[in-house]
Amino acid sequence: MSIAEIRTHRLTAPLHTPFTTALRRATTVDTLVVEVVDADGRSGFGEAPQVWQVTGASIAGSEACVRDLLAPLLTGRDPDDLVARCREVQRAVAGNEAAKAAVDVALHDLAARRIGVPLVRLLGGTALRVPTDVTLSAGEAGALAEAATARVRDGFGVLKVKVGTDAAGDVARVRAVRAAVGPGVGLRLDANQGWSPREAVRVITALEDAGLGIELVEQPVPKWDLDGLAWVSDRVGLPILADKAVFGPRDLVEVIRRRAADMVNVKLAKCGGLGPARTLLALAEAHGMGTVVGSMMESPIGIAAAASLAAAHGTTAVADLDAAWWLASSPVRGGPWYRDACVMLPAEPGTGVVGLSRP
Repeated sequence: MSIAEIRTHRLTAPLHTPFTTALRRATTVDTLVVEVVDADGRSGFGEAPQVWQVTGASIAGSEACVRDLLAPLLTGRDPDDLVARCREVQRAVAGNEAAKAAVDVALHDLAARRIGVPLVRLLGGTALRVPTDVTLSAGEAGALAEAATARVRDGFGVLKVKVGTDAAGDVARVRAVRAAVGPGVGLRLDANQGWSPREAVRVITALEDAGLGIELVEQPVPKWDLDGLAWVSDRVGLPILADKAVFGPRDLVEVIRRRAADMVNVKLAKCGGLGPARTLLALAEAHGMGTVVGSMMESPIGIAAAASLAAAHGTTAVADLDAAWWLASSPVRGGPWYRDACVMLPAEPGTGVVGLSRP
């Protein structure tokens, strides 16, 4: 049995609400879907989201990488030799993590379908429910409080508040959210690299002094400033979660060496797929770091893979996998769905995705 074909599909799907952070404002999910087809006609799916401001990946670039390099490398090879195929993908090209992640996930998806088990079972787990937070887009205090109240009504118990657009007003924004939802809802903050180290310490210290019950603060300073990240971590009590500062294992080794963060957010499109992601989780665990599995703005394909990873490996904090919740409608047939603040994984083989929805 061999890989017969690798197809790519460009996908753009609208969001029901604009998604705003300190880095960007999105109204659509824009992604490249990769389909790996075996000689029996079975398909495995992965995706490479376009996120210019975070990974630098584009649909055109990912498509070129898959079409011109990865597809010729894999076509005709045995898909059941999964570790070797994924290793070849990782070694074939520098960078291009999103493209490599798409192919890596598609290979895993196909492998699970070929033996008739859900992807989570292939990865060593059984759970089909993965609790997730939900993000509150960056905005003014009143709008954030209103959105927070709505998300709690939707059943979410952990809210991720986007800050970092204006350090001087961020404490007031978080106060407004806490006042709106009460003490029983988990709050975590994501500054998306929006603060300087000194701003980060001032804001986080003020939040600590106010007793607002913040769970963690994600990527407070620019990703390249590991000295600044370590400086912040050393001066505040709240756990600091490294996100953009960690793409692959070498990045995490450096964060660990410098004691720059307490936790790491593992995302498939940053690190290159399920194989590297499992390495990151194991490395973090070995060094006593907390872990979160997150995502970019992705379709249910990427969310299914990330949720399967979180379910199989386990993390120390609730996953950050609400991306597909923001879609106005699902652009795929089959796959996961949301219920009771959880990503619900299908019991069908692989990710359960059977194809793209057509208008």
